[in-house]
Amino acid sequence: MLGWVKQTMGAASLLGLAILAGCGGGSSASSPVSPVFPPPSASLSQASAATPFSDTCNGATQTGTLYLQAEVEPYVAVNPTNTLNVLGVWQQDRWSNGGAQGLMAAASYDGGLSWSRQPLPTARCAGGTLANGGDYERASDPWVSFSPTGIAYAISLSFNDSNSTSAILVTRSSDGGATWSNPITLIRDTGQVLNDKESITADPTDANYVYAVWDRIDAQGYGPAWFSRTSDGGQTWDTASIIYDPGQNATSGTPTLGNQIAVLPDGTLVNLFTEIDYVSGSYKASLKVIRSADHGTTWSAPVTIAAVRSVGTRAPQTGQAGRTGAGIGDIAVGPAGNLYVVWQDSRFSGGQRDGIALSKSSDGGLTWSAPVEVNAVPSTQAFTPSVTVLSNGTVAVTYYDFRNDTPDPSTLVTDLWETLSTDGISWHERHVSGPFNLDLAPNAEGLFLGDYPGLATDGTDPFPFLLPTGSAPPGPTWWLSRPAAAERAAGGAATGGQHPRAGGGASSGGGGKKAEQTSPPPQETT
Repeated sequence: MLGWVKQTMGAASLLGLAILAGCGGGSSASSPVSPVFPPPSASLSQASAATPFSDTCNGATQTGTLYLQAEVEPYVAVNPTNTLNVLGVWQQDRWSNGGAQGLMAAASYDGGLSWSRQPLPTARCAGGTLANGGDYERASDPWVSFSPTGIAYAISLSFNDSNSTSAILVTRSSDGGATWSNPITLIRDTGQVLNDKESITADPTDANYVYAVWDRIDAQGYGPAWFSRTSDGGQTWDTASIIYDPGQNATSGTPTLGNQIAVLPDGTLVNLFTEIDYVSGSYKASLKVIRSADHGTTWSAPVTIAAVRSVGTRAPQTGQAGRTGAGIGDIAVGPAGNLYVVWQDSRFSGGQRDGIALSKSSDGGLTWSAPVEVNAVPSTQAFTPSVTVLSNGTVAVTYYDFRNDTPDPSTLVTDLWETLSTDGISWHERHVSGPFNLDLAPNAEGLFLGDYPGLATDGTDPFPFLLPTGSAPPGPTWWLSRPAAAERAAGGAATGGQHPRAGGGASSGGGGKKAEQTSPPPQETT
């Protein structure tokens, strides 16, 4: 995944921060009193358990620091044929320099009240072997999607630390996540090439089609968008190929990042990605989409949504860098075909801090509204957003922020929030989880919960899949279960209230003071 802070702060300053201790230091008698972190509320049910992996299960000498028991980067999906079947995935036992010992999946068949857990066989620790196609030392970037007939597809970036091998693997479950097939390899590379930040989307309009997309970056930073698909329900996959090439200039490569496909009600594919270009001596990022009307056989020219002006996230008291979802967008499609994209952006504060930006398209991604800020407290840093759309068209966005942080440098008080809107102007916020101490997160080029969070819907309610760092290392992973939805419907769990945000007309980008990026090119990490 992208070490985005390296662009906005410079590689040298980030490396200096990354070697700081994960905890911000002890407190003295004169220090402010640290907050008492409550246990998760009754509306959260525990999806994960103690790691099933050992510290030596990957079969080779490893570099970096292993955060045993650390669970990061969750993703979640709901079975459209049985909305009580919820499936979450995450990285288990994170390494400081990329990836995890393996990927775990948790399946629920009662709407998130109870869970069973299975490792995905995409790394050695999780049961991957040379014979079954999962013979890799580490795995990262989990993603999962259900087809309209209830088949689950999970995807993994699998790679070795002891050599430069990386691959994109897909595994399939026909029983809601209880068991998983041997992985199928979509691409495998050795040498100075890294496959990264993959995602998978099962076509909700046709159960035969599933789409995988990722970036493939070389030593010069050149990173086109790559694509593969199945047209027979996962039995076979097309040979991977480039669907968008941003070009390669003489000074530095031009990568794409965060490729993610959404499917419109008419079957049109819309691939969202970030493109980073070297312009007039500096690196500038923008969110773009390309479209396909023939299941990914051909693709349109790119349409720009907006410039990305993220400045990254830092602990207010210590300056410790956070590795968040900066530079990566999230996309969702509503029942009427409206598209929504969210991302971190500093345009609303004149480049001072990141907020959460949202842009909407009502014409299938051809034009986009000017970005609006949807986080309720603009005076504090907000980061790592995700978006989904309910069956009635209500838009739900989750994000973290530091509004409840204290002057105590030994803690980084963080909360997860959910905000909903039916019109894109008025937003109703709800507290989901926290406060928790982000300072206990693994240090993976910054304090790390994941480059993306988990957020899904059963059509009626949004369900975040989250990681409160209540103890060191962080975990367990939690699922926001149905009692929370009922509680919200009754008005008992709502906090915060309504905050207006101005809407905008169709445009190709947004306003606000520009935060220039003049640091070295991005480096991809996993």
